[in-house]
Amino acid sequence: MSPSGRPQPLSLVFLLGMGMASERINCPSRCSCRYLEVNCTGQQLQEFPADIPLDTRQLILAANNISYLPAVELSFLADLVYLDCRKNLLGDDLDFTFIGVAKLVYLDLSFNNLTQVTFSTFSHLLSLVVLKISDNPNLVAIEKDAFTNNTWLRHLDVSRTGLTFLDTSTVQDLPNLRFLGLSDNLWHCNCSLLDFITWMTESNIHFPDADNITCYTPEGLRALKMPAVEAQLHFNCLTQLYKQDYIFLCLIGFCIFFAGTMAAWLAGICAVIYKAHSSKGGEEKEEEEEEEED
Repeated sequence: MSPSGRPQPLSLVFLLGMGMASERINCPSRCSCRYLEVNCTGQQLQEFPADIPLDTRQLILAANNISYLPAVELSFLADLVYLDCRKNLLGDDLDFTFIGVAKLVYLDLSFNNLTQVTFSTFSHLLSLVVLKISDNPNLVAIEKDAFTNNTWLRHLDVSRTGLTFLDTSTVQDLPNLRFLGLSDNLWHCNCSLLDFITWMTESNIHFPDADNITCYTPEGLRALKMPAVEAQLHFNCLTQLYKQDYIFLCLIGFCIFFAGTMAAWLAGICAVIYKAHSSKGGEEKEEEEEEEED
């Protein structure tokens, strides 16, 4: 130590070495760590790694065999802003998993086994900007209010999943959405999807790989680009009547006829009763007059 109190170069090296050793000690097994980042890519991990530094901002768990994310362990990482879990075995229920990482901005869950997205899945991620849930072939349902709280969401990718339908309100109410991946899904282009297709043609959202946003069913529309079938769906859904529509109209007509018949019948009965009452009243009046004359 010099008289000025500053460490000599050898002492400085020693202190740096101690800091690096401490950092290695706090790093999870089979992962690499550097300032505020933990990278466990491709380590064949079966479970969420233990001993992750609590000040971690960026956590990369890509290309492992993790099937479960523990909400409690994640909640310890309160400053986490970037989480990459692509190419794992995550699936089934992720509700309330991310309740303790409210600062998360980037979340990648692509190439997993997700089956559904509900309101409780991402509702606590109020700062989320990028969400990738593409390449989940078993993902067949996204609730219409699933992203209600994710008002900062700018990039959403649901490409190459098992989705056949997406409610328009699910995405059109996201004020900051600019990028929406929809390609290579099993879209069922019927009247229920017409509002969504119309929204696609009118919105300012960027749809990457737009040539592969096509109808999968019905057979007559297969492989046609979704925006291109809007006119045909308008014609089919708004001008043509289906069997159930004719049944409905027949029921309405029968109800109107029955109601009219009943109204006429009741009016007739009322008229007869009134006439009978009037006649009886006239007879009684005549009898009273005759009695007065006598």
